[in-house]
Amino acid sequence: MTNIWDNYPCQDFYDEVISSPGNARKPAKKLVSYFKNLSDETIDFHRKAAESTIKQMGVSFTVYSDEGNIDRAWPFDIMPRTISKTQWDKTAEGLRQRLKALNMFIDDLYHDQNIIKDGIVPSYVLEQSANFRKECIGVNPPLGVWAHICGTDLVRDSDGEFYVLEDNLRVPSGVSYMLENRAITKRILPELFEEVNIARVDDYCPNLFEMLVALSPRKISKPVVVVLTPGIFNSAYFEHAFLAQQMGCELVEGADLVVQDDDCVYMKTIAGLERVDVIYRRIDDLFIDPEVFNEDSQLGVAGLMRAWQKGNVGLANAPGAGVADDKVIYAFVPDIIRYYLKEEPLIKNVETYLCYDDEQREYVINNIEKLVVKPANESGGYGMLVGPHSTKKERDKFVQLIKENPRNYIAQPTLALSTSPTFVGKNELEPRHLDLRPFVLQGKSIYVTMGGLTRVAMKKGSLVVNSSQGGGSKDTWIVE
Repeated sequence: MTNIWDNYPCQDFYDEVISSPGNARKPAKKLVSYFKNLSDETIDFHRKAAESTIKQMGVSFTVYSDEGNIDRAWPFDIMPRTISKTQWDKTAEGLRQRLKALNMFIDDLYHDQNIIKDGIVPSYVLEQSANFRKECIGVNPPLGVWAHICGTDLVRDSDGEFYVLEDNLRVPSGVSYMLENRAITKRILPELFEEVNIARVDDYCPNLFEMLVALSPRKISKPVVVVLTPGIFNSAYFEHAFLAQQMGCELVEGADLVVQDDDCVYMKTIAGLERVDVIYRRIDDLFIDPEVFNEDSQLGVAGLMRAWQKGNVGLANAPGAGVADDKVIYAFVPDIIRYYLKEEPLIKNVETYLCYDDEQREYVINNIEKLVVKPANESGGYGMLVGPHSTKKERDKFVQLIKENPRNYIAQPTLALSTSPTFVGKNELEPRHLDLRPFVLQGKSIYVTMGGLTRVAMKKGSLVVNSSQGGGSKDTWIVE
């Protein structure tokens, strides 16, 4: 029987599982030992069992392409990624700190804008923000919280420490895949869960529901909570349906809801109209209400903003929360934490260059082949340039884009993203780069998932982990 670890390469990157050739990191010792004793046939059996389970459970995602929308089975690697609970507890505390400060920042922007007046964040940054909604000025959402659900992207550099790569505060997705990854792993590797003390993740949906209920304007025993989806052609529709089912909520589209003359939201049912208290909306701001934003939108509900502004319905995330989901604002988050909380940030940002600054822009243009350049408000890995993997034509194009609209671009060093052993070919293990998206909920209290969604760049040497661009995923173990 071949030991799958024998040929695992030594490398310059921080590896999540292997500390040095032949040696596992402490949280991964039982995992490594378990796979060491498996035959090729058994590993192959587990991999096929995972594929079969994914198909049976209907775990899928949609890729947008020139040929149309393609529905694909969820790409999953059976080798989990391990993190020590001691390190995770510190990281989780940093995530709580970060979301608390970001919500105070958003609330300030829609009220007194003290952080602008005090010169901590330049007024120019806010004036050019694509996601600042003037319709939200003066609104007081329940509990003073705007971003109730946050998906924060973390990376590990060569020092083994976590850094925040970006904050996702508009309509963060991926948590259903985190939960399904665990369900798949439990089904195919049940014996490991008896041997290893792995933190649970299945408390997310109860915590999500509790947070949503806390937003209800009516203090009744059973507020009506719904999940608002754009529909079956949305790339995250699987997640919308999954979360609604797990919480016991109705999954609705815009046409299923109506705002009446009393400025309350109602759901159409076979028994008539039923008042809705809270909407977990998975639709971007500009499409939620054709009366206020995009008048051609068929996805939203006419009058929804009016109902929310008058406090008759809770919305998560609140409209306008995306003002902090901006890669330029991201660069100021350490100062935002110091300003509102009078604390030092517990998790560091990745070093960031702001292209609207003349000196920093000059540096970016002169060193673009070394940097990752990102637009301020894109997501999913789209519209970015990875300098070391780019052509001269691509770099010249981005230099022109930066010059035309410097406010819309930031740049960061190309990180030595950590790796984890991943099965490729016929049961061979190779290191692949990855990131981590934990999910943070803020209502009456702040909850952080135990780990999160690990996304893997399945192509050798690639730093792009997004599933829509060929990335895969792993179960994430927080281990005592």
